[in-house]
Amino acid sequence: MAKDVLCEVHNCKYWAKGNHCSADAIYVVSHHGKHAANQKETDCQTFVQQ
Repeated sequence: MAKDVLCEVHNCKYWAKGNHCSADAIYVVSHHGKHAANQKETDCQTFVQQ
């Protein structure tokens, strides 16, 4: 499991100083079901606008 989760989306509720994510859990989804061919086919569903 990742030790640190980094985030550069400053208007997210979970963004913390040093580009860290303060969410208890992270939820990432693929645009095409369970498999993604590359990074652009994924989204972070944990995002909540501040």
